[in-house]
Amino acid sequence: MKIRILHKGFNFSQDGPGNRLVYHLQGCNFFCPWCSNPESIAFDGTLMRIDGKEKLSCTEYDTDEVFDEILSGKMMMFSGGGVTFTGGEPTVQFDALKILLEKCKNSGINTAIESNASHIKFCELSDLIDYMIVDLKHYDSEKHKDTIGSSNERTIKNIREVAKKRNQLLIHIPLIGNFNSSKEDALKFAELIKSFGNEKIDVEVLRYHEYGKDKWLQCNMEYKMESGNVTDEEYKDFTDILKKNGVSIIKT
Repeated sequence: MKIRILHKGFNFSQDGPGNRLVYHLQGCNFFCPWCSNPESIAFDGTLMRIDGKEKLSCTEYDTDEVFDEILSGKMMMFSGGGVTFTGGEPTVQFDALKILLEKCKNSGINTAIESNASHIKFCELSDLIDYMIVDLKHYDSEKHKDTIGSSNERTIKNIREVAKKRNQLLIHIPLIGNFNSSKEDALKFAELIKSFGNEKIDVEVLRYHEYGKDKWLQCNMEYKMESGNVTDEEYKDFTDILKKNGVSIIKT
């Protein structure tokens, strides 16, 4: 089976524990206006203009070829490391992703995923994933849909389902000014996260940045974010409210 990969490489302790071989898969079903990798959104790849030259954002591989590469890098997966699949949104290529996760688990390779958890079959992957990171961008479905183009109802349903049986789950909240960064928002997030009923859930709050702005221009796409910045005080207030309401906050 074929799989489209945006880029790949080793990172230490940034996309799961230890030294990890990280695959950014092509394609995403959300359209976040602050996305750091807008070239990853289109499933077939995006034509980018870099240094005056046009280049397709992704490369297509066979899953057997990718797994051979994973095996060859196994000795580099130290300090509890392994392989991480992120995106884009990795579950957009669900069948190919599941094949690779199964192969890794059968070979004793630690697996991790970073996902928006919106795929209808997402929960099928839970037993194949050692370290799960899910993005929870908002608690309100309508505001989520208005900003990102899709509802978050399936995301919340899937997080609630996997939380019933997992001993590890990390939720990423991208903190975006004028979208989800108020004190009221923090209280609503805390209420939702506590309702999942799993005390082993950790939360990492990631502040808005403009690292991907130039990429939007390289992809001939309009960068529409104007006021996403969050002050130090707003960040502290937000995380303090989560902590006071029993949410475990970590930094990776």
